[in-house]
Amino acid sequence: MARAIVYTEFGSPAVLHLMEVPDPVPVRGEALVRIEAAGANPIDAKLRGGKRPSAPITEPRPVGFDGAGVIEVLGEGVDGFEVGDRVAIRDTLGTYASALAVEADKLVKLPDAVTAAEGAAIGIPAGTAYQSLRSLAVTADDVLLVHAGSGAVGQAAVQFAVAWGATVIATASPARHDQLRELGAIPVAYGDGLLDRVRAAAPSPVTVVLDCAGTDEAIETSLALVADRDRIATIVRGPDAADFGIRAFSGGSPEPLTPQELEWRAEALQKTVDLLAAGDFTIELGPELPLAEAARAHELMETGAASGKIILVP
Repeated sequence: MARAIVYTEFGSPAVLHLMEVPDPVPVRGEALVRIEAAGANPIDAKLRGGKRPSAPITEPRPVGFDGAGVIEVLGEGVDGFEVGDRVAIRDTLGTYASALAVEADKLVKLPDAVTAAEGAAIGIPAGTAYQSLRSLAVTADDVLLVHAGSGAVGQAAVQFAVAWGATVIATASPARHDQLRELGAIPVAYGDGLLDRVRAAAPSPVTVVLDCAGTDEAIETSLALVADRDRIATIVRGPDAADFGIRAFSGGSPEPLTPQELEWRAEALQKTVDLLAAGDFTIELGPELPLAEAARAHELMETGAASGKIILVP
């Protein structure tokens, strides 16, 4: 039997529990992956808590979308992978588990230079950042403002944009400013006076904004800085983004991602793995907890009590 974290009702982290489940069997086009690390993401907690709409729960519901592990069985029709390959997983429900059947197109091989924890930390954060910047058409000519630049998505966005030659300003608490400087961003503290501080820090006018914070302050500052609302996007304020005339990528948005945006999110996994292997990308890893402590992981995420990506290990 495999083990998996599930919930049978919406609620606090306490609704998460570990249970034995039948060993997954890969069908055609899938591979059975023995999970070595699962990345905990805010969307996991929002779905569990009922803060993001989802279907009624009729059976134990698995948790998690990002992970990494080793292929143990190949289903029919799977090419390009072998048993024993280390892989990263994206966009597959149920990664909080000891084993999972995964569609082959949701897998990317991990080189030895990339750890399982790093592989498990890529899918949603890097995919969201990469797609958002591509959708906003960020180039070397831009001055990009990233709200909440020290978060997982924010750090990925800073690194992609800097690599593309853009000037990046990122908001964060002062304790995180040195880290943002190391990633190539100009750090600015959030709070009263944010608009004036951004204007003072920017070497030229801000041309594009990615909001990863979702605060009124972030939205108001963005609107004051950038006249072209199509170049302001949020990944948090999806439900009311249209009221401000700005774009939203997921984050509760009623507008689904386009096929091109979904393709960019998929593309990000391989690109990020390649950058990690080359030493051109960094991931801030946080606490590493046993799978059975998934509730604790969600508590840490929801309270902001931990920095870096929280990893669960079966």
